[in-house]
Amino acid sequence: MRRQSRPPRILIAGLGNLLLMDDGVGIHAVRELQKAPPTGAMVAEVGTAVLDALHLLEWAEKILAIDALQAGGTPGTVYAFDTGDVEKGGIQASLHELNFLTALNFLKPRAQPEIVVFGVEPERIDYGLDLTPAVAGALPELTAAARDQVRRWRGVR
Repeated sequence: MRRQSRPPRILIAGLGNLLLMDDGVGIHAVRELQKAPPTGAMVAEVGTAVLDALHLLEWAEKILAIDALQAGGTPGTVYAFDTGDVEKGGIQASLHELNFLTALNFLKPRAQPEIVVFGVEPERIDYGLDLTPAVAGALPELTAAARDQVRRWRGVR
């Protein structure tokens, strides 16, 4: 008798500060995804309170974190990398990603989850609730990429 393996526990975490315009892109992205959540994934607004989300990080086997990322590109550019790129110094992470990676150290000892980060180049980080047009225009690409990542992790084409 063959045992069927269960699908991985997948978390999509929206990081950032919703009160600082483009810095809130991760929250805006997960709110779009929550309208029709990807099959097999939990979608959560984490914001800047990463330690409050430790229970979710502990639950997940695969984590997709979405945040603003200043890497010098054109505003609205979508970047994808894994945490190894940050740890090796290949990517300049935002403050939230560093807090996110630091929070992983608080997890109970176990196999570390696989983590992919999608970052969006911000145009403006200043007080305000709305994304700039360039970053808002990246949301369809960003949410489609998130859905594709979940499908890859689930082994679905």
